[in-house]
Formats: sequence, C-alpha cells, structure tokens
Amino acid sequence: MLELRRLRLLAEFARRGSIAATASALGYTPSAVSQQLAALEREAKVALLDRTARSAELTDAGRRLAERAEEILILVEAAETELSSQADTPVGRVVVTAFPTAAVAFAPALARSLRDHPQLTFVLRQTPGPEGAIRQVQSGEVDIALVDDWSGKLPDQPPSALKFFHLRRDPLVLAVPADHPLADRSRAVDLQRLREESWMAAPPGEPSRQGVERLLDTVGGARPVPWEFEGLHTILSLVAKGIGIAAVPSLGMAAGIEGVVTRLIPGPPIAREVYAVTRAASVRRPSVAVTLRAIYSAAGDVQPPLPEE
Repeated sequence: MLELRRLRLLAEFARRGSIAATASALGYTPSAVSQQLAALEREAKVALLDRTARSAELTDAGRRLAERAEEILILVEAAETELSSQADTPVGRVVVTAFPTAAVAFAPALARSLRDHPQLTFVLRQTPGPEGAIRQVQSGEVDIALVDDWSGKLPDQPPSALKFFHLRRDPLVLAVPADHPLADRSRAVDLQRLREESWMAAPPGEPSRQGVERLLDTVGGARPVPWEFEGLHTILSLVAKGIGIAAVPSLGMAAGIEGVVTRLIPGPPIAREVYAVTRAASVRRPSVAVTLRAIYSAAGDVQPPLPEE
C-alpha cells in the first residue's frame, strides 16, 4: 500500500526538482525527505529516483507515479471537501498568501468579515511574485493565493486543478510630493514634461516595474537609470519626503500616505489584474468558500484615495 503522505512528498519533489527545495517547501529536513522517498520506493518496489552524490532526479517510473500522485491528492481533497461541505459552519484553518499591497489593502476588510466565524482560523502571509504563490496553492501549502498580473496572460491556460477568480483591475497612478507643482489638481498632468524628474521604481524583474516601464515608454522613456528601491512603502515614503516621483499601483495608496498626492495618469490606463487562485477541489469547502466571499467583498470595498480629476 502506497502511503499518502509519501505520495505528497513525491509530487512536491516533481514540482521543485530537488530534495533540498522539497524539504524547504514542506518544512522538513532534507534527510527526512530522502528517507521518506526511499521508503516510498520500497513500498512501490521500483526505483523512483536516480541519485548521485549531489543530486537526484525522477526515473521514468518516478515521473509516472508523481503524475498519479497529483491525481490521487486531488481526489482525496475532493472527498474531504464533499464531506466538509455537509457542515453548516466553516471550521478549521485557512491559509491565504498575497502580494504585499493586496495583503495591506485587503487585511482590514478580511478581518472584519471573518471574525463572524469564530471556529475559523485565518492566516494571511505574503508572497511577492505570482509564480511562487501559485506553486504554494498547488502544493497545498496555502489554500488561496492573491496574485497580480501585468501581462494580461496569467490565467490563459490554468492547470485543471486550479481555479482563477478575477477580483479587480488596479491601475497605475502618479504619486508626487505634497509640495510638487502637480499636487495642485488644477494643473494638467503631462508625462512628457515629467521625463527629467527623479523617477523612482522597483528594481528590474519586479512585477510593478513592468508597468512603470510601459508607462514611461509611451513618452520615450525616462532617464537611463531611474532610482530603484525595494518595496512600495519605501518608494512612497521617499516621495513624501520630496525625493522624487513615482507611478504606483492604486492599491498601494489604500492605507493612505501622508505627504503624498496622487493624480490620475492621462491616456489608456496601464493596470494589473488581481486574481484569487485556489485548488478546484477545495472551492466547495465551507472554510475556503467563506474566505473567498470575504476576499471578493474586500476587493470591492477597497477604495484607494484617488483624486477627483
């Protein structure tokens, strides 16, 4: 008989590609993962991994069993969901991971909604990029991920085991210091005239940087090297101090930043799409369903302080 916990480890190894990464993802030691996979090989009576002194990879039999393991885990979760859906009260632990601005913007509304369910334990984590967050949903580390997408292509071909729920569109807005000329809303925003300003942005590779580059490309680009800072809060705090200006997602302004004035950016909006992602088999679990409803409500309730133009 193949042990379910070990099948989960094998499926995770297939996704991560190494024993060390599998151990890190699931909170085990590499030695424990290696021992459990070896035990699974004894149960299966076939070699599942080709091991060397420094690495391991799946054999053909290992790949086939890993594919079956994914199917088995989905069926097990579906059975658990069917049983739990008979209960009227959401109970247990729900883990959500979100990109940082969504975590900050949605947390108050989520807390207000979910405190009506005292038997539900809610955990909110942060994961910056969509790829890592989606992997955590697939592996079962988290139940729901809030992810952003600047490309417009994220859910085009989702894995059949996942469900994507569109929450909202989040446009870029211009953030300027309170004493900047454009803080006067009677002045028109002309991006061409702002090219020589001290622009601040996230480093290359960060999702929000893609949106900023698309914006600046519409006016011929900014100076060769814009100032780069990790973290939207850091950028906005520097804007508040008069260090420079920035184009930021509107959700980043949901908590309000003293000393920063936001302006709508003229022209076609440059925006990211925000999604909730969960496993298809868990959607009907009462705890997940009530959390998804709370997320939908939070996404609709958040109204960043955009100016009246």
